[in-house]
Amino acid sequence: MFKELYLKSIKLAGHRKSKFFLGFFSFIESFVFPIPPDVIIIPMTIAKRKEWFKIALIATIGSVLGACLGYFIGYVFFNEIGIKIFEFYGVDPEFWKNKVSSEGGVIAWITLLAIAGFSPLPFKLLTISSGFINFNLAYFIIISLLTRGSRFFLIAFLIGNFGPAMKLLIEKKLLKVSIILSIMIIIFAFFVYKFLTNFLI
Repeated sequence: MFKELYLKSIKLAGHRKSKFFLGFFSFIESFVFPIPPDVIIIPMTIAKRKEWFKIALIATIGSVLGACLGYFIGYVFFNEIGIKIFEFYGVDPEFWKNKVSSEGGVIAWITLLAIAGFSPLPFKLLTISSGFINFNLAYFIIISLLTRGSRFFLIAFLIGNFGPAMKLLIEKKLLKVSIILSIMIIIFAFFVYKFLTNFLI
C-alpha cells in the first residue's frame, strides 16, 4: 500500500496543480499521511529549479499548519482520533502518555520534536502527542517551523541550485545529514527555550 501511495505521490509532482498537491500533502502528512512531502518536493524542484524557494515555502507552511491540527487532535480528540492514528502505525499510545512536568522533560520533548521534524521519523505521532500532553504551543510551533523548514529548504535549495545530480546524493545521505542537522537544531532549540524561559520569568 505504501509503495502505491509513493508512486502516486511522485506522479502528482508533474501535475499542473502540483503546488496545491504539495501544500495539501505537506499538511496531512503532519498528522496522518504516511508519505513525506520530500517525494513531491524533489521531482517538482527538478522540473522547476528556479522556483525552489516557493516550493520549500509551500511545503513548510503546509506542514506547520498540519502540525497544529495534529496538536489539536491530540489535545481534544486523542481518545477518539489520535489513538486510531497510532494504531494504524503500529505504535502503542501508552508509550507517549507521560506528561512533561519538569525542565528535563521539556528539553527531552523538544529533542524528540526536533529529530522527528527533520528526520524520516514519524513527525505526525509527535504532533498528536504534543497536544495530548499539553506541551507548550509556542515551543511546539517554533520547533516545527525550524525543523520542517530546515529540511524542506535544504532539499529544495540543493536540487534547485545543483540539479538532478543532487537527487541521488540526498536519497543516500539524507539520514546522515538529518542526524547532524537535528543535533544542531536541538542545541539551537535548547538556547531558544532557555531564552524564552528567562524572558517570560
